[in-house]
Amino acid sequence: MKLYCSRNPNPRLAVSVARYLDCPVEFEFAAPFAEGQAERFSKLNPNLSIPILEEAGGTLWEADAIACRLSRAMGSDFWRVGDDEPDMIRWISWGKANFVHACDMVHFERGTKQRYRIGPIDPDEIAKGLEMFHRSAAILDAYLASREWLTGSSPSYADFRMATFLPFNDIAKLPLDGFEAVMRWYARLDALPAWRQPFDGLRIPELPPVPV
Repeated sequence: MKLYCSRNPNPRLAVSVARYLDCPVEFEFAAPFAEGQAERFSKLNPNLSIPILEEAGGTLWEADAIACRLSRAMGSDFWRVGDDEPDMIRWISWGKANFVHACDMVHFERGTKQRYRIGPIDPDEIAKGLEMFHRSAAILDAYLASREWLTGSSPSYADFRMATFLPFNDIAKLPLDGFEAVMRWYARLDALPAWRQPFDGLRIPELPPVPV
C-alpha cells in the first residue's frame, strides 16, 4: 500500500492513523494541484485531493475511509466495530459538522489562505468560526469531563478526527483556554508519538510558512 500525503491537516490525519496502527505502507509526498501534476493524480482521485491510499485493487480517497481501511487491514479496533461503532460514527459526524468545521473555518483564514497566498483574512468568517467553536467546544468539554476518550477506554478514530486541526493551533489561535476537559483530552492525544510527530523519519516537505 502507498499513502500519498503532505503535512496539511487531512493528509496529516491519515499519516497519523497509519503510524499509530503501525501499518506497512509507503508514504509519498504529493501535491496534485502543483503544475503538471493534475493528469497523474486525476487517475488516482478525480477530486485531486489527498490523502490517497493506493493498493493493488485500486485507490481509496478521503481520510475517514482510509482510516477504516487501514484499521481493518491491521485487525485493530481503532476503527470501532460492533456496539461501539455507532458511537464513534456519531462523534465523527458531529465533529465534522461542528467542532472540526469550526476549527477548519478559522484555520483556513489564518493558515491556509496565508500559506498559499489565496486571499486576505476575512474577519466575518473568523467570527462565524469562533462562534461555532465556542458553542461546540462547550458540548465537547462537558462530555469529556468524565471521560478520557470519546468512545471506549482507548483512543479511536473519533479522537483523531476531532483533533484534526489542533496541531495547527499555533497558527489558528483557537481559544482552548477555559475548556479544561478538552485540553486534558488533547494532551493525552498529543502524548502519542504517532499523533505528535507523524512525519518523524519521513521525507515529507514542510508546509510553506505563514507570513508574519
